[in-house]
Amino acid sequence: MKTIGIIGGLGPESTRDYYKEIIDAFTAKYGEMIYPEIIIYSVNINELMKMIETRNWAGMTAWLVEKIKALHRAGAEFAVIASNTPHIVFDDIRLKSPIPLLSIVEETCSKARAMNLKNLGLMGTQLTMAADFYKKPFIANGISVVTPSKEEQQFIQHKLFSEIELGIFKDATRAQLLSIAKRMKDEDDIDALILGCTELPLILTENTYGIPFLNTTAIHCDSIIKYCLEA
Repeated sequence: MKTIGIIGGLGPESTRDYYKEIIDAFTAKYGEMIYPEIIIYSVNINELMKMIETRNWAGMTAWLVEKIKALHRAGAEFAVIASNTPHIVFDDIRLKSPIPLLSIVEETCSKARAMNLKNLGLMGTQLTMAADFYKKPFIANGISVVTPSKEEQQFIQHKLFSEIELGIFKDATRAQLLSIAKRMKDEDDIDALILGCTELPLILTENTYGIPFLNTTAIHCDSIIKYCLEA
């Protein structure tokens, strides 16, 4: 098995979810004490947010590359960034990384292709919804990506950072997020919804309105496990 490196802390709630998903998968597969070696570098999300606010993409790239190099020095044979938003600079990071990286965006796109999906809704941070880095691989594969309205995006952003990132899951917030998903299904005719923030699956735990909710954490973890076990 290959040693797994994870850039976590973006935020801590979803990092715990990554660890649990991976360990649970090995328990289900082997039913005994056989687990991969996992090195987690839990970084300071506030540093990331400052770079996002100032659109300091070069600084973000350098910052994340240094974290990946630290994982490599610690023994990681490949790595992932356990968050969707930092993938805005993923291509630049990949070029400078000393070890292979698995993209949450690319893996989610592969999953959508396998499911033969054609028109996807995308929820995430405001940057993830507004920028084009998430949409590019889908569009290149003939898949449309629809985002919520500007007002809905502001609501999602506010709830992510005032509640969900902090481990606060309110029924009223869940209901409002689901109402946005329903509106997108009814008005935009989406056939699935990408939970494009690794905290969203913590509050939107079940598929609703007859369409699949693509849990990007679970999809990423599946790819981590497969890569870890490859000869």
